[in-house]
Amino acid sequence: MLNGGSSSGKSGIARCLQAELPTPWLAAAIDTFVDSLPASLRSAGEGIEFAADGGVAIGEEFRRLETAWREGVAATVRAGAKVIIDDVFLGGPASQEPWRKALTGLNVLWVGVHCEGAVAEAREIVRGDRPRGMAAAQAEKVHRGVSYDVEVDTTHMESLACARTIKLHVT
Repeated sequence: MLNGGSSSGKSGIARCLQAELPTPWLAAAIDTFVDSLPASLRSAGEGIEFAADGGVAIGEEFRRLETAWREGVAATVRAGAKVIIDDVFLGGPASQEPWRKALTGLNVLWVGVHCEGAVAEAREIVRGDRPRGMAAAQAEKVHRGVSYDVEVDTTHMESLACARTIKLHVT
């Protein structure tokens, strides 16, 4: 389970882990889930909305579908697949708890992916697909009160080096 703010490097680490781990691992990313939503849930109200200042507002229908997605990922693991989950715990420990519940009884490695806000913001600008300010706003917020087994920092460390650090803890 990789948790970090927007543009912290989670997706790059997930791809590197897929290349480094000796057996096949699937990637399940919150961005892919959000991209799968219908247009009607990408605006204010029941879905998810990204404000111009980088803020994120979540509605009830998004929460319901997110719960179903989370349970689906857990079912995939229970069915025998290995999965690297890439998420953003906007609510800190309150966001970690539903994953803990969904993944009960499974072997989970909780990984904090840190990145200084200014560096994440520069990546965000280069990406061009995120509201400016999102990365800086999330850089520390997503980690407050969250418990990890392993922590990496992509501020000055490449995704591959982070993946190799994480790999040492994968069983």
